[in-house]
Amino acid sequence: MISIRAILVALMMPAAALAQDSMEQARAIADATPSAPQHLSLVELPLPAGKAIALFDGRSLRGWTAWLGYPDPSVTYKANPGAVPIGVGRDTRGDFAVRQVDGAPAIWVKGETWGSLVHRADLRDYHLRLQYKWGAKTWAPRVEAPRNNGLLYHSHGAPGEVFGTWRPSVEFEIMKGSTGMVVTVGTKVRAQTKVAFDPSLIAPHLRFRLGGRPVDMINGTPTWNVEAASDAERPIGAWNTLDLYVLGDRAIHVVNGVPTAEVTGLATISPDGTRSPLTHGHIQLQSEGAETWFRAITIEPIRALPKIVGTNG
Repeated sequence: MISIRAILVALMMPAAALAQDSMEQARAIADATPSAPQHLSLVELPLPAGKAIALFDGRSLRGWTAWLGYPDPSVTYKANPGAVPIGVGRDTRGDFAVRQVDGAPAIWVKGETWGSLVHRADLRDYHLRLQYKWGAKTWAPRVEAPRNNGLLYHSHGAPGEVFGTWRPSVEFEIMKGSTGMVVTVGTKVRAQTKVAFDPSLIAPHLRFRLGGRPVDMINGTPTWNVEAASDAERPIGAWNTLDLYVLGDRAIHVVNGVPTAEVTGLATISPDGTRSPLTHGHIQLQSEGAETWFRAITIEPIRALPKIVGTNG
């Protein structure tokens, strides 16, 4: 997901100048913290504090509500899209459905029209696990771009409040090459994490690093997203397992057993600038240009977070 401000800045500046400017910003933000590889792992995994609950019953989309953005997704990030979101204004069985794949039921997300499935449960202090894999189809305007989707958590606010398509939230990015990345969805959400400057990345050139420079993530600024510590995703066509650990205003992203990011200080910002802890909310399964399958979606309550440990090199 990209911000309106980023697009407007890009349109006004020559490409070379923009790239150099964003590099200098990232270098300053990260205080030149090196981006050398780290090998991260999880320890002190929390015991479940209660019974696991399935958010997908394997038969239907019971408990989930669909919301669709604009008929033409290419206008989504425009300041004046000149269109009205579809919302709940059409039958969405051609966008989201339960179908059989690899011999078992899964939630099918077509991906052509952007939007999301929102679960009705208001969740807090949990370990969420799901499996996903990419389908065959990609759609304009992302036909040639990396496959993209996302698990949005601590979602709140009005449907379509962000770009007419999503609710304010924090994103566990699901994107080829970047799964596990952290994104703040909407300008009213804040998240804190630790970063290094990585010139191999596109803007904003920031990668999660254990022990890195602390930053406050704000959509529409040079800290609107932070790349995953590493790419732990399997090849297209294979199933991947995501684990999301959330406790209060903190969260840890894990991809196929590998921790990719840790966030703290999740918060909302009121119109007068007051910062309030963001400790609960709904989850959203995105539709953003790529056919995707989801299955085995469960949550269990926790009273502690695991710990990320790592070695350099």
